[in-house]
Amino acid sequence: MTANLSFATPDLHARLAQLAGDDLDGLDFGVIGFDGDTTVCQYNRTESEAAGLTPPRVLGQPLFTNVAPCLNNFMVAQRFEDAQDDGTTLDDTIDYVLTLRMRPVKVALRLLAAPHTPVRYVLVQRKA
Repeated sequence: MTANLSFATPDLHARLAQLAGDDLDGLDFGVIGFDGDTTVCQYNRTESEAAGLTPPRVLGQPLFTNVAPCLNNFMVAQRFEDAQDDGTTLDDTIDYVLTLRMRPVKVALRLLAAPHTPVRYVLVQRKA
């Protein structure tokens, strides 16, 4: 089922919500799923290996303070907060540079959220 999913797949938020952990691990981009309190509840193998953080270290932790404080800004965290406050769908792709616990890495981030859905996502596509 994951073979036809890419970082740019339309309606990816709904498709990700249907995948189990093993399916998420098969994706070639990083997936960080988190709940309304920003607690990480999904973390795939691709992101774990690229970031050097194990799932036990990340799962159950607040995304924007404990896991990735480099995302706690107006470009990322604020967009999720605004979408939640406004009850709107979020599907934005932005160029970004990750800096926490690693040398700066250029990535594309896809930010996904929808009203009345329990899990929101930060997807990470590393650039060559």
